[in-house]
Amino acid sequence: MLRAFVNSFKVPDLRNKIFFTLFIIAIYRLGSHVPVPVVDINRLTEALNAQGQQGFLAFIDLFSGGALTRMAVFGLGIMPYITASIIMQLLTVVIPKLEQWQKQGEQGTKKINQATRYVTVVLALLQSTGLVFLFHSGSSQLAGVDIFPPGTFTAPNIALIVLVMTAGTAMIMWMGELITQRGIGNGMSILIFSSVISRLPQEGRAIYQTAGTAKFVVVLLIGLAIVVAVIFIEQGQRRIPVQYAKRVVGRRMTTGTSTYIPLKVNQAGVIPIIFASSILYFPTLLASVYHATWFQDIVNNYITNQASLVYMAVYGLLVVFFAYFYTAIAFNPVDTADNLRKYGGFVPGIRPGPPTADYLSYVLTRITLPGSIFLAAVALLPTIVLALYTIRQFPFGGTSLLITIGVALETMKQLESQLLMRHYEGFLS
Repeated sequence: MLRAFVNSFKVPDLRNKIFFTLFIIAIYRLGSHVPVPVVDINRLTEALNAQGQQGFLAFIDLFSGGALTRMAVFGLGIMPYITASIIMQLLTVVIPKLEQWQKQGEQGTKKINQATRYVTVVLALLQSTGLVFLFHSGSSQLAGVDIFPPGTFTAPNIALIVLVMTAGTAMIMWMGELITQRGIGNGMSILIFSSVISRLPQEGRAIYQTAGTAKFVVVLLIGLAIVVAVIFIEQGQRRIPVQYAKRVVGRRMTTGTSTYIPLKVNQAGVIPIIFASSILYFPTLLASVYHATWFQDIVNNYITNQASLVYMAVYGLLVVFFAYFYTAIAFNPVDTADNLRKYGGFVPGIRPGPPTADYLSYVLTRITLPGSIFLAAVALLPTIVLALYTIRQFPFGGTSLLITIGVALETMKQLESQLLMRHYEGFLS
C-alpha cells in the first residue's frame, strides 16, 4: 500500500488531482473556522458546554465538522445538499417529467443536478433562518443562552447572516462538484469524510479523559472490529455468471466469452447512513422553529437522545429502508437484462429478457437484506455500548467510522483504477 501511495505521486496527472483535492479540503476546513458577523461565539461555546456533547447542537453538527458550533460561514455543511438530493430522488419516482429526465442520459442528469442545486439553496435559506432565530430564542436546546449581543438582532443583521450561510452552502456544493470533476473521488463524500474525521481526535481525547483508560481501550477495540467488519462486507459480492454466444461481426466469427456481473452485498455504500441521519435531522430542525413544549420534549428525549430505544429503532429501520431504496435506484435489473440481450449475453439456466431481470432482482433483494442489517448493526453497536458505559463525548461512533471507512475505500479504489491504467500496483492489490 505504501508503494502504491508513492507511485500515485509519480504520475503527474494523478499527482495534480490529489493536490487539487487537498487544496479544496483545506479551503473547506478554513471556512469551517471563520465565524459569521455579529454573533458572539463565546456565548455559543458556553451553550454547547452547558448542554453536553449529546444535545441538539452536537446532533446537527455531524456533517459540518464542528463548523455549526462555531457559527462559521460553512456552518450548515453539506446537509442542505444531501436533503435536496433525497427530495429529488423521491420526486423522480413520483413526477413523470423527472423520470423522463433520468432516462435521457447525461443531458437529463444535468437537468436533475441543476434542479437539485436550486432546491439546495432554498433549503439553505430556510435552515439558516431557522437557526438564526433559534440562537436568539434562548431556548432550552441552547441552555437558555442568546448568542446575539444586546441590540444586534435586527433585520439587516439577520439578512446578512442568512445570506452568508446560504452562500457558504452554495460554495460547498460547488467545491464538491469541483473535486468530482477535477480531483479524486466523489466530491461530496470527500467533504463529509474530512468533516467527520476532523472530530475523531477530539472525541477520542474526551473519552480518555472522562471514562478512563479501560473504557478507552474497549472503545478502540470496538472501533478496530468495526473497521475489519466494514472492509470485509464492502469487498463482499455475489458474482452472477454471464455467457456470451458466438456472433458474426462482418466476416469474422467471434468466440463466446464468459464473464460475471458483480453484485455487492452492500450495494448502497454509506449512502443509507447519510440519508438516515439527514431524515432524523428534520424533526430537530423543526423544533428550532416550532417551540411547543410537547414537541420539543419528544425531540429531546427520543430524537437527539441516542441512548433512547426509540432513536435506535427508528435509525436502524431508516438505514435498512434507504439501503433498499438506494440500491433500487443505483442498479436497474430491467436495463441490465436488456443490455445483456442486446449484446448476446445470458445467465446460464435463465432465459434472456424479463426472466433474467426477475432473477437479478431476486438475487439483489436477498443479498441486500444482510447488507442493510449489517449497516444498521454497525451504526448502532457503538451507540449501544457507549450508552451502557454512560459516555457522552463520542456521539457519532458508528456513523463516523462507517462514513470514514466507506469513503476511504471508494477513494482508494478510484486511485487503484488510475494506477492500474498506468501499469502500477493498486492499493488493494
